[in-house]
Amino acid sequence: MPFRIAGGILAALMAQRRDPPAVVVGFGGYPTIPALAAAWLLRRPRMIHEQNGVLGRVNRLFAPRVMAVACGTWPTDLPPGVTGLHTGNPVRAAVLDRAGAPYIAPGDYPMSLVVIGGSQGARILSDVVPAALAALPDDLRRHLRVAHQARAEDADRVTDTYAAAGIEAEVQPFFTDIPRRLSEAQLVISRSGASSVADISAIGRPAILIPYAAATADHQTANARGLVGAGAAILIPEAALDPATLAGHIAMVLTQPAAAARMAAAALAQGRTDATDRLVALVDRLAQGAAPKDDTP
Repeated sequence: MPFRIAGGILAALMAQRRDPPAVVVGFGGYPTIPALAAAWLLRRPRMIHEQNGVLGRVNRLFAPRVMAVACGTWPTDLPPGVTGLHTGNPVRAAVLDRAGAPYIAPGDYPMSLVVIGGSQGARILSDVVPAALAALPDDLRRHLRVAHQARAEDADRVTDTYAAAGIEAEVQPFFTDIPRRLSEAQLVISRSGASSVADISAIGRPAILIPYAAATADHQTANARGLVGAGAAILIPEAALDPATLAGHIAMVLTQPAAAARMAAAALAQGRTDATDRLVALVDRLAQGAAPKDDTP
């Protein structure tokens, strides 16, 4: 691998000498190394974007060697002497279409819950969430409509648990319409990956966030800090997750409509729906030789 990286840097040096780039942008991971290393050696304008609340190893290496560090999640842990610019994480067009959709506070009518766990982190949610919802009081449980993203091998047992509890649930390995479901939800139960946090913030929904314990440098806990600090989300560490604890937090949100509405508004205030424009403006400034600043449109 070191020889392949060295070869990549040499190839990037030759390519950038032949066709000098206006600016080089890295988004982390090994593919970033050759391009940014070459740009640093040739003193070309360069920047990085970090989606998580903790810099990955490659971005941490280059953070002191670039003109700008764009942060998708805020706050972001940065090396000493490095200043970040909060651009936010770009979200899909389908999310932007639902951004700021009016929130219907929980009440004595059908309430939608969305449960999303990602491919690696879905198992524990499939173990705990159905049991937690089954433990809710009947007058609350009978109003629930659940969309639960579960791995294929867990789908049958998750479906059976909901059915035994009399809860209407749709269990799928993947939902193609998550933005719509989020916009209709009274509560979201989710891992705190960077894209999930960005979607929840852009649409503006109360959330219970359960960081994936095995995430590198515990970056999912860092991703959740902004929403939790703003009062938009409840954080439950994976080590503290059990049906009784989760049921208590779910009931607290769904039985306090005014507080749930405040959580939704706080989540929306944390969103950066103009993240793409901010990134573009930052790249343009660097390409024009101007200093980066944090008031991009």
